Amino acid sequence: MLRSACLRVVAEGERGAWIDATHSVTGACWKEGPLLLCPDTPTAGLRAAEELTRSGGFALVVLDGVDPDATAMVRLSRAANEGGSALVLLSHTTSLASLRLASRPLPAKYIRRRSPLGEPDVVTAVKLRVEARASGWFAGAELVIPVWYDDQRLAPEHGYPDRRG
Repeated sequence: MLRSACLRVVAEGERGAWIDATHSVTGACWKEGPLLLCPDTPTAGLRAAEELTRSGGFALVVLDGVDPDATAMVRLSRAANEGGSALVLLSHTTSLASLRLASRPLPAKYIRRRSPLGEPDVVTAVKLRVEARASGWFAGAELVIPVWYDDQRLAPEHGYPDRRG
């Protein structure tokens, strides 16, 4: 869902960045548009997130794979506030000011492309019900998220073919 949000931000003329500290995103499955950063250490990921959000040049910054301590959370919150950027942390820790999101797909509302030759249907988009909660605030919406398929699998090392079968 966040990858689609990054693509949407770029499609609307803004800049988006994804900081992948876990190195789980490979180049072939990343769609052109949002900036993809793969820092060497979690500390470098935190610094990159802080600088990008503080710069004001990015509408959305996603930090994946770093569990910041309380001091780092305060620094990141201040940087996002100063730069006017939306900052999303994919981590196990939360702060009291966090926005909590819950999403669930609506299977009856999948958008499918039917084949005239009798091949199986292909899901092209999924409708999700997203609910957001913060202290004293609640909102919900239904979003349509496009689905794309990667044609090839890659080995964990970039540039080598996947031989796992």
